[in-house]
Amino acid sequence: MYVVIVGAGEVGSSIARSLSDNHEVAVIDIDGERVESLMYDADILGVEGDGADLDTLAEAGIEKADVLIASTDDDETNIVTCGTAMTIADAFTISRVKSAKFLRTWQQSRRAFGVDHMVATNLLTAENIARVIGLPGARDVETFVNGMVQMAEFEIQGSSPIADQTVAEADRYESLTFAAVLRDDDVIIPRGETVIRADDDIVVIGSPESVRTFAAAIAPDSNATQNVVVIGGSDVGYHTASLLQDRGIKPRLVEHDHDRARELAEELEGTTVLESDATDREFLEREHIADADAVVAALDSDEKNLLVALLAKRLGAQRTVSVVNAGEYVDLFEAVGVDVAVNPREATAEEITRFTREYDAEKVAIIESDRAEVLEIEVTEESVLAGRPIRESIQEFPSGVVVGAISRGGELVIPRGDTVVQRDDHVVVFVDAECLDTVSDML
Repeated sequence: MYVVIVGAGEVGSSIARSLSDNHEVAVIDIDGERVESLMYDADILGVEGDGADLDTLAEAGIEKADVLIASTDDDETNIVTCGTAMTIADAFTISRVKSAKFLRTWQQSRRAFGVDHMVATNLLTAENIARVIGLPGARDVETFVNGMVQMAEFEIQGSSPIADQTVAEADRYESLTFAAVLRDDDVIIPRGETVIRADDDIVVIGSPESVRTFAAAIAPDSNATQNVVVIGGSDVGYHTASLLQDRGIKPRLVEHDHDRARELAEELEGTTVLESDATDREFLEREHIADADAVVAALDSDEKNLLVALLAKRLGAQRTVSVVNAGEYVDLFEAVGVDVAVNPREATAEEITRFTREYDAEKVAIIESDRAEVLEIEVTEESVLAGRPIRESIQEFPSGVVVGAISRGGELVIPRGDTVVQRDDHVVVFVDAECLDTVSDML
């Protein structure tokens, strides 16, 4: 596949690095230094210029491109780029936008703007936050097979009942599979004797009910998330509150600007909007922030988000989730005490990368910035899995593969060694990134 990416910022560069190992990639950016730096990092063609310009697109080989990804930080530029490309090529066009208004217009008339697929960064970020909030203790959550299967990643605290237990001791759930242990830089495929340590991240796959039960078991002090405070009426904050409303949660949203607070109060009927400065400790204490199950910091400043999240945590909030616009700060936020840091650019890059990989899979979830993937595939006769017990077929895969769940005729099948996978089954598989190419061909 030949892919042209317009924009060599954090999003475009991440996509280019992810795709360059298996596809031909060309990247366009008006900043020559960015292009040159990316060419040193990845095996790509770099073109300096305006991606909305026909001559620049032609220089990047748009006429032979299978996919065009417009990923600059400007919504209008991305849309115009897709519209320009479709006048001279048959490439499938993907546009990144921040504002959901463009997404709404596009959804009402597919192929509007000359865009085949649109990813709205702020809405996507809010969806990630809402999923994580809905599952106590989770760092990442994805669903498969139309919601029948759930994948979740949890950090194991020292106080967790399963810390220092073996997987065999911890695995007490009929419809749950321990898919991986992420320890430092290692991806460990768990066996019965594998010991779960404090600070490990555990990836589990199973029915939503079993995943929720597991979440409650590993963090028994966590409450069902109902008391949520969203700090900041930014676009991300608005969408987060709206999504939480849709899920039966009545959040409080704190916004400092008077006009914006009134606007939000009119649009979010199921949300209590408070006009105040969320960095005011006395205000937070009056609003009983200590009783909050989760506090979401969604201000337009990373520094303020960090301050608010740490202040809320210090005052007793059970869990904090912060938006971090600078990708290099994500690890820092979590290191100093923020429970979950969500980077909109990283989330967008993963979503676009995931979409480009779904030619051979029904759905793809990327774990820890490409350390591993969880794939949903429909089994064909050519698959190594077809017509064989899992114990037999798994021996042909390289180390780093776990069959996490099977859907057959709308029913969930719990995978065991003697389970025979059938043609047309939907199988959810965890795959270490190091063996992804080999495994994808075999599946």
